[in-house]
Amino acid sequence: MATFGTLSDRLTETFRNLRKKGQLTPADVDGTVREIRRALLDADVALPVVKEFTAAVRERALGDEVNRALNPAQQVVQIVNDELIGILGGQQRRLQFAKNPPTVIMLAGLQGSGKTTFAGKLAKMLEKDGHTPLLVACDLQRPNAVNQLQVVAERAGATIYAPEPGNGVGDPVKVARDGVAYATRQQHDIVIIDTAGRLGVDAELMKQAADIRTATQPDEVLFVIDAMIGQDAVNTAKAFQDGVDFTGVVLSKLDGDARGGAALSVASVTGRPIIFASTGEGLDDVEPFHPDRMASRILDLGDILTLIEQAQSAFDEAEAMKVAEKLATETFTLEDFLEQMQQMKKMGSMKKMLGMLPGMGNMKQQLEDFDEREIDRTEAIIRSMTLAERRNPKILNGSRRLRIARGSGMTVTNVNQLVQRFDQAAKMMKTVARGGVPNIPGMGPVGGKPGASSKRGKQQKAKGSRSGNPAKRAAENAGIAATTAPTGSGFGLGGQNAPSEADLAELQKMLGRG
Repeated sequence: MATFGTLSDRLTETFRNLRKKGQLTPADVDGTVREIRRALLDADVALPVVKEFTAAVRERALGDEVNRALNPAQQVVQIVNDELIGILGGQQRRLQFAKNPPTVIMLAGLQGSGKTTFAGKLAKMLEKDGHTPLLVACDLQRPNAVNQLQVVAERAGATIYAPEPGNGVGDPVKVARDGVAYATRQQHDIVIIDTAGRLGVDAELMKQAADIRTATQPDEVLFVIDAMIGQDAVNTAKAFQDGVDFTGVVLSKLDGDARGGAALSVASVTGRPIIFASTGEGLDDVEPFHPDRMASRILDLGDILTLIEQAQSAFDEAEAMKVAEKLATETFTLEDFLEQMQQMKKMGSMKKMLGMLPGMGNMKQQLEDFDEREIDRTEAIIRSMTLAERRNPKILNGSRRLRIARGSGMTVTNVNQLVQRFDQAAKMMKTVARGGVPNIPGMGPVGGKPGASSKRGKQQKAKGSRSGNPAKRAAENAGIAATTAPTGSGFGLGGQNAPSEADLAELQKMLGRG
């Protein structure tokens, strides 16, 4: 979520300084609110929204809910989270479908905002839910707009109604009206109307969009806005609201390197909910907009619910049960590992998924350095093995490893590293499947019984090393200190320590090669 990167960094740093203080004074609150105000203004959030937001945060932060809190700093973070959810729209709003099909959805917005691409994304998303959408090409002004929609429709596997060639030829109002009638005859239950845009708001654009709305009486009018246009988003949104009016907002290009002011301004200024967020160029890069989840991402608290939903849609439950059984019975093979990687790839970008984990904002550079091609290289190595080799890596002698390396375009060292890491991963997963506590290299034991590790640590600390060799004694004492070091998670509001760089590096090793 690159759009909110700078804002997220600023807010996270502000709260990190706040957590160092055991008790908050009015001066601490004022200083925090001042930093939040600067961060929002730098992110191009509209000034009225900034004033309203910071006033609400300050009032609540100076109230009894913070003074009586066991951890005032965490309570302030929670207040900011609540207020962010508020300006992002509060509750999630889904599409409203017509009682009598077809449901007509009209897309409006400036040229270049991503309307045509979003039309294909929406059609593909609705098809997955069992609908039969029809795309109607009403952008007859922009050169090759009709051809672009035809290409997008073909990629999305959707039907398109495009009786006019466009490029200035044809009546868009008539095409829209005829498109709805065609959908009714062909029993399409949803019509998506792609309208024309301009480089700027003008009277001709508004009149055409208003005429299409009058002719088709759409159930939803979605205003598609580029999340990267900053302060202009407010003026553009107001102009479309006055000229056409819309029922919901679509934020496009949230993967871009921008400051995100549009997202934090448009819902609050127009009073219309954000329904979808477009996060990439692919037709699958769109998701329903959840204000609470987006607020958590901005504050680097993670978005575990979205990550779980993506996993549920990509992984087959029956296959997952089989894998769990294989792990418990020590029959998990490289062939199973290959199938799991293929299912993970269905979830999308690994960087995007890792970015949804809490605390990952502190590891932005490590995430950027994460090479997604390592998964492809790992897959190439496994595919170069025979079925017998995948099921029993112990038979991999020198000549077999050389053949696999040549077949995959890798080196023997790469093959050796993969086999070693697979053995490590299989051991860890087997331990977890049996209800044990895995010992991850670079991270130590994960979890464990409360009190047990601390008791053991105290005993070791009390004894210490009694070796007569100073170097050996220092090394042993360092080992004891490492095992008794306090553990904890930087995840969530109450976290203290974010994952280390070694943790992410180890995760990449498990998925590919170092």
